[in-house]
Amino acid sequence: MPSTPDSPTYLEALNRALADEMARDESVVLLGVDIGLGGGVYGVTRGLHERFGADRVLDSPIAEAGVLGAAVGAAMAGLRPVVEVMYMDFLTVCLDAVVNQAAKLRYMTGGGVKVPLVIRTQTGGGRSAGAQHSQSLEGIVAHVPGLHVYCPADARDAYDLLVAAIRGDNPVCFVENRRLYPRTAADWDREPLPPGRPRVVRGGDTLTIVTWGRMVSETLRALEQVSGPAADAEVIDLRTLVPLDLAPVIASVARTGRCLVVHEAVESFGPGAEIVARIVEDALYDLDGPVERLGAMTSPTPYSPPLEAEMLPTHQRIAARIEALARA
Repeated sequence: MPSTPDSPTYLEALNRALADEMARDESVVLLGVDIGLGGGVYGVTRGLHERFGADRVLDSPIAEAGVLGAAVGAAMAGLRPVVEVMYMDFLTVCLDAVVNQAAKLRYMTGGGVKVPLVIRTQTGGGRSAGAQHSQSLEGIVAHVPGLHVYCPADARDAYDLLVAAIRGDNPVCFVENRRLYPRTAADWDREPLPPGRPRVVRGGDTLTIVTWGRMVSETLRALEQVSGPAADAEVIDLRTLVPLDLAPVIASVARTGRCLVVHEAVESFGPGAEIVARIVEDALYDLDGPVERLGAMTSPTPYSPPLEAEMLPTHQRIAARIEALARA
């Protein structure tokens, strides 16, 4: 579906959020590789350098550790930096600044220091980008106390959650999926939800499916391929992993009796394990069947397109698991 001013693409919604917040608050600054005149490697920051100037849209060298260190210091000093880390894989280069500084300083200073930092980063496979450019590492940052983790699944949430992240006083890892960039939201005019509030994307009574990011649309596509009881599944988009409100999920599972958690991150030690554990703790006696998770195979992401498709949780694999769970 082509974009319009009333229905922007995911990428355009991110650009709009950045522009709106920079116009509203002069303390918002952008840092990252090629985000200035180049407009970012994916074009998210296109036009912002010309509009707001080089003092607020800063091109950085390819030195993620230094950029994140500078951004943490800038946030401590009163600015609201938004850093673009080109691929989420590269976040591992600067984990000290993120894990040991940004996540900890507010706690260690008794609230005396705030770190209103947003780290925009791109994730996901399916583009034959290889093992070092295709990982979904949201589980790593969600494990760190003090970090917030947002994972918008469509253009509406891309805008709303980025605005909330910039205005908040906590460090946020803002996880975008580049395969969603060209997509519009069918319901752009829906009411915004705050971070931490899940959204029921599709109602149903047979099975509860919990997911986020690109797997929301993959799950909806999977449900178009099944029939009978399997087609009557409820889909819940968590939207954010931190904060995380599972009360709507628990209520849904208590009604359906079955649950599947779907994520693009590898399955072993993935965020799905935490969610499944909480569901079992809170809804064990309401279950009529298994609580399962479906993630990527535990392997480095292959460069080969057929092997990569086999490794990722595609809509075909999701559909097969939905049908099996509906029969369980």
